[in-house]
Amino acid sequence: MSARNLCLLLFILSLHGVAIQATETKECEDLGFTGLALCSDCHVFAEYVTDQELISDCLKCCTEDSDDALGKVIYSGAILEVCMRKLIFYPDVTRFIEEEKDKFPLVKVQYAYNSPPKLLMLDEDGEVKESIRIDNWKREHILQFLKEKVKGGVSEV
Repeated sequence: MSARNLCLLLFILSLHGVAIQATETKECEDLGFTGLALCSDCHVFAEYVTDQELISDCLKCCTEDSDDALGKVIYSGAILEVCMRKLIFYPDVTRFIEEEKDKFPLVKVQYAYNSPPKLLMLDEDGEVKESIRIDNWKREHILQFLKEKVKGGVSEV
């Protein structure tokens, strides 16, 4: 399997939030499953990964697929929360903030002490509905995710 396919697969898995079946949310986050992973994603993941423990963890932290497809969820806005002191360790997040953020008027940057980089997805009332860690995301992944998941997508600046 090529590195590009593995990155794409991991990106798809991270696009979905976590709905827990048997394992607690915190435990799943500690395992690295921070999006709403669909069990079908875990089965695809298993085709490329031979680590049975990792596959088992994925299956513990996934939610069954449904017809209302979680991929259709669109948010009214987002907050990119990160610790300003830690930005040096996340060059892709830094580049997104400096070069791309202005293209997303409904995305705000919020600096919070000791916070890992994460997207707080907002509903129409401005309430946080989902928190997605983006520590290892590339700038392109952040761009694509926000274009697909935030109302209005991207504006031409």
